[in-house]
Formats: sequence, C-alpha cells, structure tokens
Amino acid sequence: MVMFGKTNQPLMTNQNPEQIARDAIDKQLLACGWIIQNKTQINLAAGTGVAVREYQTNAGPADYVLFVQQQPVGIIEAKRPEMGQTLSVVEEQGEEYAKAKLKFLNNDPLPYVYVSTGAITKFTNYNDPKPRSREVFSFHRPETLLRWVKEGKTLRGRLLDLPELPLANLRDCQIDAINNLEKSFKNFKPKALVQMATGSGKTFTAITFIYRLLKFAKAKRVLFLVDTKNLGEQAEQEFMVYQPTDSNSLFPQLHNVTRLRSSFIPDDSEVYISTIQRMYSILKGTELEESAEELNPYEFVQTKEPMPVVYNERVPVEFFDFIVIDECHRSIYNLWRQVLDYFDAFQVGLTATPDNRTFSYFNGNVVSDYGYEKAVIDGVLVPYNVFTIETKITKEGAAIALGEKVDKRERLTRRKFWETVDEDIAYSGKQLDKDIVNPSTIRSIIRATRDNLPVMFPDRFDKDGHFEVPKMLIFAKSDSHAEDIIEIVREEFGEANKFCRKITYQSKEDPKSILSEFRNSYYPRIAVTVDMIATGTDIRPLEVLLFMRDVKSKSYYEQMKGRGTRTCTLDELRKTGTPTAKYNKDHFVIIDAIGVESSQKTDSRPLEKQPGMSLKDVLQTVAMGNRSEEILTTLANRLIRLDRQINPKEREKFSALANGLEVKQVVQKLLNAYDPDTIEQIRTSVYEQHKGEAPTVLEAKIEEQHRALIDKAITEFHNPELRNYIVDVRKKYDQIIDTLNIDEVHKIGWVADVNEQAQSSVAAFEQWVQENKDEALALQIFYGEPYRRRELTYKMIRDLYDKLILEQPTLQPAKLWDAYATMEDEQDKGKFVQRMPRSEKPKQDLVLLVSVLRKALRIDEYLNGYDKTVDRNFQDWAFKKQAGANIKFTEEQMQWLRMIKDYIANSFHLDTEDFELNPFNAHGGLGKFYQLFGNQYIEIIDELNEVLAA
Repeated sequence: MVMFGKTNQPLMTNQNPEQIARDAIDKQLLACGWIIQNKTQINLAAGTGVAVREYQTNAGPADYVLFVQQQPVGIIEAKRPEMGQTLSVVEEQGEEYAKAKLKFLNNDPLPYVYVSTGAITKFTNYNDPKPRSREVFSFHRPETLLRWVKEGKTLRGRLLDLPELPLANLRDCQIDAINNLEKSFKNFKPKALVQMATGSGKTFTAITFIYRLLKFAKAKRVLFLVDTKNLGEQAEQEFMVYQPTDSNSLFPQLHNVTRLRSSFIPDDSEVYISTIQRMYSILKGTELEESAEELNPYEFVQTKEPMPVVYNERVPVEFFDFIVIDECHRSIYNLWRQVLDYFDAFQVGLTATPDNRTFSYFNGNVVSDYGYEKAVIDGVLVPYNVFTIETKITKEGAAIALGEKVDKRERLTRRKFWETVDEDIAYSGKQLDKDIVNPSTIRSIIRATRDNLPVMFPDRFDKDGHFEVPKMLIFAKSDSHAEDIIEIVREEFGEANKFCRKITYQSKEDPKSILSEFRNSYYPRIAVTVDMIATGTDIRPLEVLLFMRDVKSKSYYEQMKGRGTRTCTLDELRKTGTPTAKYNKDHFVIIDAIGVESSQKTDSRPLEKQPGMSLKDVLQTVAMGNRSEEILTTLANRLIRLDRQINPKEREKFSALANGLEVKQVVQKLLNAYDPDTIEQIRTSVYEQHKGEAPTVLEAKIEEQHRALIDKAITEFHNPELRNYIVDVRKKYDQIIDTLNIDEVHKIGWVADVNEQAQSSVAAFEQWVQENKDEALALQIFYGEPYRRRELTYKMIRDLYDKLILEQPTLQPAKLWDAYATMEDEQDKGKFVQRMPRSEKPKQDLVLLVSVLRKALRIDEYLNGYDKTVDRNFQDWAFKKQAGANIKFTEEQMQWLRMIKDYIANSFHLDTEDFELNPFNAHGGLGKFYQLFGNQYIEIIDELNEVLAA
C-alpha cells in the first residue's frame, strides 16, 4: 500500500514487483503533470489531469483511470517489471477496461490506453484508424490528451487526408520520395528512410513534405535535426527561401521557423531546427557551447560518462509530431539515440550514404532508394573519373639514418629547429604529415597535379594560350598539413596568396566568407580543407578533388566526394569564375594521391574504367563482341557526358538511330547489365521458378539469363550508323590540343577576293550534296519524280540540316545563301539580265537550307527564298484552279488555303494530323476544313503538297 500526503507524493512503498511498477508509474505521472488520487479521495476538480487508482468498472478495478477536465479519457494497466517483454499479451486486458462502464458514469469507451511496467510503457490511441500500440518514453501530459479530444480526428487519421502531390518544381526522384513517404505515413509506419544521392535535393524534398504535413495533416510541430551547426544554418536558409507551389508566400510567412541557439525552446513555432547535440543538452537541462555544434557527433568528446536522458517537463515527449533527421547515417547511434527514443513522433531519416546500421534502425523501411548512379543517369549529378598519383615514398616509405641532422618542427607553433637523429628512423607512407613531414612528397604530388590538369581539361585555355586552373578542393590531413600544401601550391603554380586559400575552422578569416568567394568568385582557384566542407555545402563549379588524406569511414568519403557531384551549367561555370569553360560541367575528377579510392568499397563508383581508350575504339570493341563490365560502364560514362553537351536536335537524332531510346535509357541498359541488384533479381527468379533442380542447372540458367541481359544492353550498338553518329557528334564538342606537330607560316597576306570565298563555299556545299545524294532522304526526294515531293517533311529537312552542320559546320545555310548571291551578282555583272529581284533572305534556317538546295540542284535557276517560291506557286495554282472551271473559292476558303500555304512554306508538308495544330485548331481543325471543301478535301491537300514544292 502507498500512502500520500497533501502533495500527493508517495510516503512509503511495499517492495513487491507490482508495487515497484506502480511506484515508477506514479513518479512518471507526477512528472508529466498528473495528480494522483486514491478512489476513496477523488477530487476531479483538483487540476486538469487526475489519475485515479483502482477505479471500479463493470470489468473489475482498473489500475488507473485518467480524467481530463473531470471527464474520463484513458486507462493505465500496470504490470510487474518482468512482463516488459510480453506487454502485447495484456493489451487486450487494457482494451477491455477501456470499453467497460465506469462506476457512477455512463461513459463511452475510453480512447487512450497505456500498458506499463514503469520501465516500459506502450500506448494505444483507439481513435486512430487502425489502433496500434507503440512504445513511449513516458506518459502524455493532460493538456495533450485534452487537445487530442477536442481535435476529434487524430494525426494518423489526418494523414489519410493528404491530397495528391503537385508535381511542379519537383524532380522525379523527389516525387517518388515524397509519394512513398506519405504512403508510409498512411500505413502508420513510425520510421522511414529517404536515401537520396548528395546533390539531388534532399533538403528541398524534406521541406516540401514538411509543408504538406503542416498544412494538410495539421501537424503541430516538426523537428529538423542536424548534426552540425553548419548544416543547421544551411537548412534554415533553405526554409527561408522555400515557396510552396500553392501559395504566393514564403514558408516562414506561413509557418514559424526557429533555429535553436540556446537552451530556450519556444512553444509557438511549427518548425524547429536543432543540432542533435543541442537537443540532447536541452533534454538534460545543461548548457552547450556553440563550438560543440561544429563537430560531427562521432567526434563529440565527453569528459565523463554521460547521464541518460530523463523526462523534461519543458519539452514533453509529445512536443513534436515528426522528426526529420538529416545525415542520419552518423547521428542516431549510442549517446545520441536517446534524443530520438525520447519523443513520441514519426521519424524520417535523410542520407545519401546509409549503412547496415541505418537500414536496421529504420526497420528496413526505405521509401527512397536514389543512389549515385541513378542520379547520374537522370542528369541530377555528374559522373567522375579517378586519376592516381603515387610517389615512391607514399608507397614504400623511407628511412633516416642515425646521426643525420634534420629539421624538426613543433606541431602547434610550427617553430623549426635543428636536431641530430639519435636512432635509425624508418617510416611508412601512412606516417607522412603526422610524425614525418616530407615536403618533397607534397611537392611531387602538386607538380604532377599541375602538369596533368591541362590533359584532364584540354578546353581551358584562354585566347592567349594560358591555362585556367579549374576550381579544385584539396583534402588535407590536418591544419598543419594544409599549411604545407598551401605554401607549395602557391609556389608551384607561381601564383599569389589569393590563388590558394585554406577553409577550416582554424582559419583566422571567417571560413564562410572564404567559402562564399570560392563558390562565387574567380579567386581562390584552389581551396584546402581538412573536413569543414565535407558535408552539406553546395559548390557547383568545383571540378577537381585532390585527396591527400585517407578516410576510414565509407559514408564520410562519399560525403567528401559529394562536393564535386553537383551539376553546373555553362553559364553558371562562367559566372562563378571559370570564363574559359566551353561546355556544361559534364564530370569531375578525383585525383587520388593517397590510395583512398582503392581502400574504400564505396557506394558511388567511377564509371570510367578505360580512360585511355578512345570513344571510337570503345564503340568498336562493343560491336566486335566485348561485353566486359569495364567496357560497358566506360561506354555508359561517355554517353552520360555526351548527353550533357548535345542539343535537343542531336538527342532526337540519337533516338532515331537507337530504336527510339533516349541516351539515358541506353545508359540504363548498359549499367543494368552488371548491376548487382539486377543480377540478384535474376538469381531469385531462377531459384523460385526451378525449385529442386541441381545447383549446376540453376547456375547455368542464371548465367543464360545474365548473358541475355547483356546482349539486350548492347542491341543498339550493332547499328554502325549509331556508332558513327556518336563519334561524329562527339567531335563537334571535343577539342584536341596537338603538342606534337610544330606548325609554321606557309602563306600570309590579305584575302584577295570575297568571290573566292563564295566560290569555295558553294563548291564545298555542292560536293557535299553529291556525296550525300544516295544517303539523305530529303535529297532523294529532290532527285526523284515529282510525286515524291509530297513526302517532303519537316523531319527530313531537319535531319538533313543536322547532318550538314555536323559534317560541315562552316557551311551554315545563311552563309551559303550569301555565297550564291555573291556569285549570281558577279555572274550578271555587266550583263543585261531580265530576272525577278532576288527575294529577301529567309530567317528560318530550314527554309534557307531548302532554298540553297534548290539552287544547288538547279531546280531554281536563280536564288530565291523557298517561302517566296511557295507564295508564287500558290498564286499560280489558285489562278489556274479557278480559271475556266466552275470553281470559285469563297473568302473563307481562301483564308484556309492561305493558312495551308504558310504552313507548308515553313514545315514543307501537310498531313491531316497537322490540323490539330496551330493555326488550324483555332479555326475548327480538320472538321471545319472538311465542311468547307467536302469530299475534295484530301485532293486539295495532296495538290498543295505537290505544287507548292515544285
């Protein structure tokens, strides 16, 4: 029996197991704001929440009945501690009491049921659509249960009301992540993991679903948990500028956002941004210096064994409805897991690099599996190549003999002094820059980098022939190592201080300011860091990562690589400090000077396995039967880079030659050929379909299906036209810098005559026409019988134009028009020539091409714009059609015929399907045309297609 005084605190307890549980429950209830009363001393007006012990029901006495504002709302079923592992067995008992009638009351079933041992408490809300128990750290406060009662529909019920996701401004990967996450919410799964590659927009995705939870599910508060102050600041900035698609206001104007900077936590915000370290200190009721938030959680050092988190009445367990954990792969374990276990909230993890612990923590509920390769295929990120620099000492180490005089340096002050070595010293490459500093090793690596950058980026020379160093980030082992690197970089590149800067927390200057300059300004070209910008920092123009330190953590290494994966348009590259750039950023380079790539089994891998092989040879190797993973992934990488450079017309041409597939689809097939998950699916399928067969038979079938997958992957590359097209179009975007052949001036002087240039251009064009006479369909039409001209289509002319520009980029149609005009004028000079004035040069390139083709093929004696030719042919046709016949076109019919004439002048051919397009659809489409011309409408279309092109 427990006796209470006036404060309702227990005075004495019996030490049987049931009483131990009730003592613990009493303590928790009191901490949560409940008043505990015996059934013989009930005063329901004593406070908002009253817990009455042993209250009688028609099912027997309930251990505790919870009253809020004098109304019964819940039950606590107390069990002895040893039943902690079997609480689910007694859940029905708690439900039975909740459904029972309370003595003296005609109550409805009570919705809130707790089953507790005092150490473990499980809670079920029977107002939920599918009531399911969940473990809670402690009981909910009376005010919370009162709010829930007034709300009516529960949070889980409101989650079912989430409307369809608007797709505007979202990538496909973000759409999939949000839709799958909301499906998880609607299934009431407590934890979900969003895996999205670095740079694919995890934070934007999170803000989008947070906005929807606040607006449509009426979530009260959301905690956005980070593990460093830097990430918290960046998240805050993204919330500040986020604008929902269904509102003209920014996020903070709709929902209060607070980033926690002290132990004070206001209760009037809806989104809270905090480091997990600060939230831990808040729950503990201790102060935290901001410097402690600058370290990753696994670097956080405790001076003594930390005490466990206990209930904090300022931040009750139900304070947040949802917790979003950024970079969750490293901040949810050991000490820090207490923060997440404390709150009764849905948890959503965000990471690019989950490991097995992460999958396990989130119960294997991966709602988004968007890894690096998928992001590269989709064009969200860029691929990378690896360039290795290995020195003799980094590989083999070195030795210093007894008695040698050497420089020594104090680690912190860097003060140098001479000293004689008093023993033989042998050191390995791993000791470099820690115990041993060898400047020649650093210098060798920096020199090799400097000398090979022009090979990696051959297009980065300015008009004066000076090479522009791409933006490069060097990862150093320590601040001291970084200082050595900076000094040698500036010396070897022959540049000033501003060329190479350090960005670490130890910098005297504001590291954020230097980082902003590195991201947005021309200088610095090279930044050196230890680890500050390994995570969450977007540096789009960054194109080179030089690793001069090893990394033990696979996840951390992936985050470091993530600094280079961001896409960057040509305009962005030029504006952010690389004016010599000629193309979009299509890849980045990892320079591995420490063996980090070979020492890591990474989630993202370089696709380029044959960097020394030309694209033409790669294609030919595939065509000749090489199906190796190295060749197929190399080809995939080259195509990914090509896709970032070519224009929409060139993509259409590729698709036409690749059985209708886009570049990304072809790449996907190539990568799937050796994708471990795909192969595992084959293996699983074979085992299921052929149960009981011998292992050798099963392996043979798996191998057979894998070969079929590989054969399917390279189907398109049997087509020599596609292979040749890929090589040709690549040449358009690649420059070769010849440093082997020395050129000399052979001829110098003024251009003698413009006519010579014109004749040269015309001769080259007409030679090209003759060479392509049997290949280009559009040219065959010109050479064929007149009825074939009906088949002249916009696509044919466009394909011909693309072929001309690809093979003869100097022969632009506008230039050819000028060349023919110059030759005609020279030919007619001094002669009396009666001919119509030359029409104005057409503005559209395809119309120009048809005009010069007609001149080259002698269809037109004199140069005329094809659109003007169509005009004259139309006038002749309309006159002849109405002359001497019983046909007289009405003004409305003539209006339609003129629309057809203008359409053919620009699109070269008209089909009945084209009546669904402008301008016809605005005037009634094919139905209206039929109404005006009756059964002759097809005849009219055929005639105009033929005569206008004559």
